[in-house]
Amino acid sequence: MAQAQAARAAQTARAAQAPRTETYKYQGKDRRGNTVQGEVQSESLALAKAQLRKQGVVTQTVRKKPKPLFGERKKAITPADIAIFSRQLATMMKAGVPLVQSFDIVADGQENVAFRELVVSIKNDVSSGNSLASALAKHPRHFDDLFCNLVHAGEQSGKLDSMLDRVATYKEKTEALKAKIKKALTYPIAVILVAIIVTTILLIWVVPQFAETFSSFGADLPAFTLMVLHMSEFMQAYWWVILGGIAAGGFAFKEARFRNQKFADWVDGVMLKLPIIGPILKEAVVARFSRTLCTTFAAGVPLVEALESVAGAAGNAVYAKAIRQIRDDVTVGTQLNQAIRTTGMFPMMLLHMVAIGEESGALDAMLDKVASHFETSVDNKVDGLTALLEPMIMSVLGVLVGGLMVAMYLPIFMLGSVM
Repeated sequence: MAQAQAARAAQTARAAQAPRTETYKYQGKDRRGNTVQGEVQSESLALAKAQLRKQGVVTQTVRKKPKPLFGERKKAITPADIAIFSRQLATMMKAGVPLVQSFDIVADGQENVAFRELVVSIKNDVSSGNSLASALAKHPRHFDDLFCNLVHAGEQSGKLDSMLDRVATYKEKTEALKAKIKKALTYPIAVILVAIIVTTILLIWVVPQFAETFSSFGADLPAFTLMVLHMSEFMQAYWWVILGGIAAGGFAFKEARFRNQKFADWVDGVMLKLPIIGPILKEAVVARFSRTLCTTFAAGVPLVEALESVAGAAGNAVYAKAIRQIRDDVTVGTQLNQAIRTTGMFPMMLLHMVAIGEESGALDAMLDKVASHFETSVDNKVDGLTALLEPMIMSVLGVLVGGLMVAMYLPIFMLGSVM
């Protein structure tokens, strides 16, 4: 125990002593005499000039990049950024580029300041003697246990390049699946928001103009028109309460889901029971389960440890609990297909393919086929959902806006018929 603490302290000390990388702007001429300018990452001004000389650039000016008055605006690091980083690192490792130099190349090509700082931090940790897995584990917000475990397995087996390729493929397919679902939900949400904004504008500013016109008629207004006028009066008086209530409700929901695990689990369960979206989410979770288990098992990670990583990457609390139950059953000697069957939450196709894979010794290949099948199924269902929602949303828009217009012009039509 004392030796482990001493080793960690030594690694921390080496990381603290690692030189800090700065960004330098340069201007000069290349080998052909053409004027070139750009930025370079280096630990000092002298090393920056030496690095440019190796590239054949005769520098005229090299200076540290000035920092903005209010600091650089940092974009958030997204999972898609991590997927691209994995692919870049895997490609360069397969090409024989040294690991530390690979980090330099990735950092030089990054416009996102936060991501560049993350890559430089990992490079400094690796340069100071830490393993890549331990360097990544220091950033759990961006690299989960599954990612770190796979990299660790690759380092231990001496096949880091092929393991990074597996991780990159896994990340790319996972992010593609997420993007497909988000794309299907973005359009209807955007249209509904536009409908709400248009309806609000009509009720607050347009309907009152009609109300002033109707006041001079001296006749009883239709019930539909009176209802719209009352709605308009209510919106004019309490629009700020409604807007504040929606904002407060959204913020409270987000905070409750983040801070209260029981509430978050309940929301995950409700999402799976929704009429149209629920089946798509279930298939997406099954695809992620199959893809993650295939990747970890093929990497040589023991099945029990692989299932723990899969539970963390499930993306849904209900299925994560079921996967941990599978892990517990496998730990006591139950076959994987029997353990999956016991939960009653996975489709029969997965059960049959897992059983075949266990009997034939090709479990990773069977899981890969299952993952590909359900990913394709999710893509098709999302496309069908998008095609189905478009006419429905247009119908709702027509009813809202058209209904308001009819309510406003109805007294005019009635007046014309009386005259």
